[in-house]
Amino acid sequence: MVCAGLFLSALLLCIPASRVRVLAMAGHILVVRQAATMADIIVVAIDADGAGALEAADLVHRGVSAKVAVFDDPPSEVDREFLRRGLPYEDRAAVTTRQLHSLGVGNVEQIPRKTSGSEQEGDILPSWSQQHGYRTVILVTSSDHSRRLNRILRRSLHGYQVRVIVQNSSYSQFDPDSWWTNREGVRKGVVEFQKLVLDILRHPLS
Repeated sequence: MVCAGLFLSALLLCIPASRVRVLAMAGHILVVRQAATMADIIVVAIDADGAGALEAADLVHRGVSAKVAVFDDPPSEVDREFLRRGLPYEDRAAVTTRQLHSLGVGNVEQIPRKTSGSEQEGDILPSWSQQHGYRTVILVTSSDHSRRLNRILRRSLHGYQVRVIVQNSSYSQFDPDSWWTNREGVRKGVVEFQKLVLDILRHPLS
């Protein structure tokens, strides 16, 4: 996968500006676009951060759902050391919850988890949703992460009476039409391409 990342980086340097359409097509491979519909709850993905909170709040104010959930953030060793010293500390879930409240979202739940990662999101979300009676769920994530997350969820949802719609945050910093023009976009593009290729190789029928 490192070789694939190096190859893609070299390719970006070699392709002339006249072929930006090819790069834009590559960027759109990472992105899933699904229309938001009425849902029982909106869930902010683990790594969606502030962009996810903003998109979730917009969906609430549009009447898509009145409820939002965030994945809790188990403390790391560093986090526990801050707490041990009596220092103020907010984990990612607390920050996102505070942001949602500030944006006018009053009903925020937390989804318990033990570790981070998209695969665990896929493991947890279907069972948690079904246990709480949620049949339609909107999962807000960053645009560069949406294709792979959608593949993961398609596999995880087998056997559950739950529909999960992956929704890109319009505040995501990854733009599929210009991702190669800045360092952060290239970094995200290369990393997600590697992860997507690995997911396709491991699960070609997803």
